[in-house]
Parts: sequence; C-alpha cells; structure tokens
Amino acid sequence: MSSLISMAFRNLSRQKRRSFLLGGAIAFGIMIVTIISSLAGGLMGNVAANIAHLFAGHVFIEGVEKSPSGKNLEIIRNDMVINDTIQAAGLSDAYIQKRSGAAVTLIFEGKKTQQSIIGVDFDKERLLRERVSFIKGGFDQATAPNSLFVSEQVAKKLKVDVGDRLLAQTKTVTGQFNVGEFRVAGIMPSMGLFDQMLAYTPKAYLNSLIGLGPEDYQMLGIMLPDLTQAEKVAENVKTALKARAQVFELPPGTLINASNPAQSRYQKLAQLARKETWEGTKYRVYTINDTISQIEQVVQILNTVSTVILVVLFLIILVGILNTFRIIIYERTKEIGTMRALGLQRPDVRNLFILEATFLAIGGVIAGFAAAGIVMLLLSFINFGTGTFFALFMKNGHLSFVPQLSQSSFHVILVVLLTMLAAYLPARRAAKLEPADALRTSK
Repeated sequence: MSSLISMAFRNLSRQKRRSFLLGGAIAFGIMIVTIISSLAGGLMGNVAANIAHLFAGHVFIEGVEKSPSGKNLEIIRNDMVINDTIQAAGLSDAYIQKRSGAAVTLIFEGKKTQQSIIGVDFDKERLLRERVSFIKGGFDQATAPNSLFVSEQVAKKLKVDVGDRLLAQTKTVTGQFNVGEFRVAGIMPSMGLFDQMLAYTPKAYLNSLIGLGPEDYQMLGIMLPDLTQAEKVAENVKTALKARAQVFELPPGTLINASNPAQSRYQKLAQLARKETWEGTKYRVYTINDTISQIEQVVQILNTVSTVILVVLFLIILVGILNTFRIIIYERTKEIGTMRALGLQRPDVRNLFILEATFLAIGGVIAGFAAAGIVMLLLSFINFGTGTFFALFMKNGHLSFVPQLSQSSFHVILVVLLTMLAAYLPARRAAKLEPADALRTSK
C-alpha cells in the first residue's frame, strides 16, 4: 500500500497544472459552502447575543392576568412569588432586571413616530449603564422622572435634541388611551433594526402611563454567564415556579397554529394565554432561544442551501474529474501495461487511480478551508456599522463566522466520496486492461 501511495503522489506531481485546476475547483466549492455555513452559525450567535443585551437576559419570566372581559393583562404584582422562585432555583447571585414596556407614539412639532419604550431602573441596571453610549446627553442628565433616551435615527426623524419635550400617546394595559410627556435626556448611536425597539425611560414613569403601580413590572430577565445554560436554568426556574404558582406549559412539538408552523416558541406560549382561562396570575418562563426559534429555521435553511450548492458544484466538478481521469488513463495506457507486466494486480491499478483522486480531494478540501479562513478573516475586519438594517445579525457592526464542525465534516466526507466515485469508473476500466494489449498500443 505504501508503494501505491508514493506512486499516487508522484503521478499527481507529474501533472501539476491539471492537479492544480482540479484541486482548485474542489477548493472553491469547499470555500463557498464553508463561508455560508460559518456565516449561518455566526448569525445565530449574534442574534442571540444582541437580543439578550436588548432585553437584558437569557431566561425570562412574564406574568399574565385575565381581566373580567377576558383581556390578557401583562403584569407581575406579587414579587414575593418571583423572589422565592429565584432563591429556590439557586439564582440569588444572578444578574436580574425588572422591566416594563409600551408601544408609544412620540410627537414633536407635527412630526411623529412609533416607538417601543422600555421602562427600567437605571440605578439597578449596571450592565445597561456600561453598555449604552451617547452622542449627546447621557445618564447624568436623566434628572427628570420622565427622562427619555432615544436613538440618533429617531432623533433625526423627529428633529429633536437633548432637552426637548415630546408628547406621548399610548394605551394602558387594560386598553385605555393615555397621554404623557417625555424629556429627551440622551441620544444614542443609531442601531439599525433596533432603532424602533430601543428607547429607555424610568420604569416608574412608564408604569404611570400604562396603568401599573410604581413597583409593578411586566418582565423579569435573568442574565447568565453562559448562554448554553439557558435551557437548563429555565427548566429549574419553571420547576420552582410551578410549586408556587400557575405556569403556562407548551407540550413538546405542539403547534398552536398548524397553518403557521414558523411561529416561534414564544409566540406559541403567548397564544396559549389567549386561549386559556384562569384566576389570578399565570406565568410563562422562556429563554432567548424561544424568541429566536424562527432565526434557527433560517440557519437551517442556510445550511441546507450550502449543502445543495455543494452538491450542484460538485456535480459539475465531477464531470470534469470523470473526463480528466479518462484522459489520464488514455495517456498512460502503456504505463498501465508496464505496471501490469511487472506484477501489479488489477485491484492495485484500480486503487492507484482512486488514491490519486482521494489525495486530490483531500488537498482541495484543505486548500478550501484555508481559503475560507482567509476570506472570513478579511470580511470580519470590515465594519458595516451599527446603523444598518442587518445590525441585529452582526457583532458591533462586524460579521461573525462560527464554523460548524458537524456540517463541515459532512461536507468533507461528501466531497471525498463523490470524487472517489467519479474516479472509480475510469479506474475500473484501467484495471481491466490486458498487459499485452496495453503495451502494443500506440497511445
């Protein structure tokens, strides 16, 4: 076998240009699909991280009450139940934040825009204060109880500056219209897709606009040091909470709306609340993964697309490999006859050409991975900015690439097998040549 391996390497080195072109075609296919699958993995990680920072948590608890009219009221009043649950789940040292939220119409001098505003306790949210930067103003100017921080894009749209007062229209949790006033205390850099989602104000003031008490809130977020622990922690929290209160549960694989299977798991949980009836407060526990399950489907689609692209590319490349090996065998007919006359058996002749194809595939795969690494490194240096629509999918304005080992391993195996298959038919034909006939040929 060692002699066959050395002969295979020698034969490939004899035809450097041909080997370079075939190996280059294989490398190109591997490079393209590696970049696509790695980009898909990076997108998933960035979306999870960005949304975790957006909502300040990896595991969340929401409370829902049912009004006499059957309307769902998003509210948590009984803090004792939540605090006991956190203690029982072993999360007393975790970073925890309590927030409210509302969809608000902001109006300034005849111009208006729809804005999601988050009510926070600025004194308690250390991570928020560390993470948010300002173009103008800042936390030191949030002296008014109705202070508001908006993005640069929203400020430009309304043509407001720090110190301006905005009229606000919103609805209470019970559905009644209400109006209020905000004072712009800071303008944050534009965050693209996040612009209409990120605006901050003191929770007590926002609660007064939406009909909640100053200590009430709508969502509790738990920030974990490791995102991979989110599902395990959520299960512990759910178990502890079920011993103290009512909890929404979604059976595995349940489709609340079979006509819309692309619903995220969180949307399915929210739909449960609209269908069920109960007394008091009922809680739902979910993770960051439940809110981005639709993104997971996009990643799966990208992985499928990358595999399809690989197969299509290699069907084209395989035709070239098949024809190339036919030419190689045609050119080396006398050489094959000589090897057979010197005692090389038919299986060895066949295996020699298959080994050449295998080494060609392996060389192309290695070169493809190297090229993909270089391209991904260069792309990761490009700053696309945080004000673009795709900011949600990037890390601080940069693309991220996370190689998916299982996907890449599958691609490698697929490439090597397809290349060996393409070489098999010509190799089998070469093995069937009779030594005397091969030596007599004028080729």
